[in-house]
Amino acid sequence: MGNCGGLKVLTTIRARARKIEIQQIEEDLGEPPVFRADRTEPLRECVRNAMRSYLRSLDGHEVTGLHEMVLGEVEHPLIETLLDYTQGNQTRAARLLGLSRSTLRKKMVGYGIRQED
Repeated sequence: MGNCGGLKVLTTIRARARKIEIQQIEEDLGEPPVFRADRTEPLRECVRNAMRSYLRSLDGHEVTGLHEMVLGEVEHPLIETLLDYTQGNQTRAARLLGLSRSTLRKKMVGYGIRQED
């Protein structure tokens, strides 16, 4: 069994960090952020900026499991978006991801992504 207490603490820290991050962005911009489709910033820069902001928001608190957290934050919406793009065709979505269909299905179950067959 995993360390449920540690996971609960990580989840709480994540939630607090997100709230602080949103508040900081709103303060910096003077208004809620607008995410535009015509952004030219590479995804890696978005991740880098988000991680810097997240780490600042920890305010000295220790955290573990960042790799898993980041993968989950990226992979979950990636899978959902590709399933929407392929109109639910899991074989096509798996091919786009470079995964087998069975691996995609395992990830979908892990993230609680449901689809009608």
